[in-house]
Amino acid sequence: MIFGGGAKDNHKLEARPDIRTFTSEPLTSDTTIMGSVSAQLFVRSSLQHTDFYARLCDVSTNGKSINICDGITRLTPTTNTSSSDHVRPATIDLGATAHRFHAGHRIRLQISSGAHPRHNRNLGTGEPVATATAMRSADQEVVHDSSHPSALILPTAAK
Repeated sequence: MIFGGGAKDNHKLEARPDIRTFTSEPLTSDTTIMGSVSAQLFVRSSLQHTDFYARLCDVSTNGKSINICDGITRLTPTTNTSSSDHVRPATIDLGATAHRFHAGHRIRLQISSGAHPRHNRNLGTGEPVATATAMRSADQEVVHDSSHPSALILPTAAK
């Protein structure tokens, strides 16, 4: 059993400088998602050992941001190769869900470099988490341009 889990208002979390949010315009009609959600990102980090965390949220007409699903991926020098511009692909599986976003609501994606204590910290050194003695901070970037089409993948349900 996980204590303190479930839907929460994310406004304090989203105000932090280390959390990046991407928010849609208000939806013009109800939109139902059903199935596996993922974030397909192109990222750059100052460290080879780093994490990227994503959370899907439903933002109501009064601005309240409620979490729907989330996931994390750990990057290492061998799991994702870097291009000449040091950009690496990172796919984050947010799990399967079913949710209806109501007309007027917005879809929000949060991106951060971790979610401690929900997930173990990535100390940035490549050392085993249980015995690591050092920690390094990372400068993270999500790249989204025509050559790096970072995207949130939402499985919409048929009407």
